[in-house]
This record gives sequence, structure tokens and C-alpha cells, in this order.
Amino acid sequence: MSSNGSQGVGAKAAKAAIGELESMLPESPTSEQVCLKLAKILEVRRSEVALLRLEKGSLRFIFPVELRSAGVLPLTGSAVAARTAATRTPLLSNSFMRVKHVSLFEAVRLSTAEEDKSSEQLPIQKIMSVPVGLPGEKVTGVVQVSRKGLDVKVAGADFTMDDLKQLEQMAEILARMPFMQEGAEL
Repeated sequence: MSSNGSQGVGAKAAKAAIGELESMLPESPTSEQVCLKLAKILEVRRSEVALLRLEKGSLRFIFPVELRSAGVLPLTGSAVAARTAATRTPLLSNSFMRVKHVSLFEAVRLSTAEEDKSSEQLPIQKIMSVPVGLPGEKVTGVVQVSRKGLDVKVAGADFTMDDLKQLEQMAEILARMPFMQEGAEL
């Protein structure tokens, strides 16, 4: 721990944020409610959160809702989400624009709140991608949090390993949400 104790404060804030998300479980929230909470906790815009559910060997977007009809990502594909699910390996990249990736979904227009309109169709500059599932059990999906912008500098702060750990903890809570179960109604 640092001499000024700031890491302790950060850890307490992260624990409180995880508790906020966990407290939503008994309410059977919608995927949108949960993803908006994730965006708030991780200080990103609504359009910078994606949640995909594993269905019949492919990943299907369940958030943002505008991407639900955009098709599926096969687990055998090269998409970051597919690799995350197939390998059960989290990814953190603060130079994502330099990585060859499927940018088709970045071009989809999202009908979002006015605050998001400025960034909704900007390229992803930074990303965290984490498998959703309980320890020792099968992966049920993938959660991705990004920072978008015209370039890496205007996209916002770099994601840290602490951010990634926090998202991994949130992914375990997401795995227990009713909407993450295969075949669950959206």
C-alpha cells in the first residue's frame, strides 16, 4: 500500500461499486440497467459498454440493444470477444486502434442519450474484454468496456490493471444475472 493510503481508498471504492452491482441481483434488472450501472462505475459512456451472451456456439449482443439484431460472432472467429470467450482470457489494450480488429460494430448508429451522441460512432481506442462466468464453470458471455475517440489522447485515461480486476469481479456478478442464461428472454 502506498504511504498516503490512496490505494486503500481506491480498493474501498471498488468494493463499494461491486456491492452496488451485486445489490441489483434480487431485483432481476434488465441488461440495460446493469450496463448503465457498469458505465457509471467505470466512468465510461453508455456507448462504450458491450455485453454479449453465448448462444449455440456464438456470441450475441444483448447490450447495447441496437446491436441485438446485428448478427452473431462465432467463437471460432477472430473478433476480440470471440477470443476472450474461447480462451477465457481477459484483454486490456490501451492501444487498441493499432490492433487489427473487426470494426463493423463500431459503425452501427446507437440511439443514445445526447451526452453520448458525440462519441457513439468514434473508433475504439482502448478496451477491456473479460469473459463472463463463474469460476470453474463455463463461460456464458463476454463484457467489454472501451474508450472511444478520434485518437488515443482524446479517448480518455488509460485503463489500469485495477480496472481490469474490477471488471473481472463484475463479470462474475453478471454471470448470475437472469438475462445471461442461454435462452433467457431479453
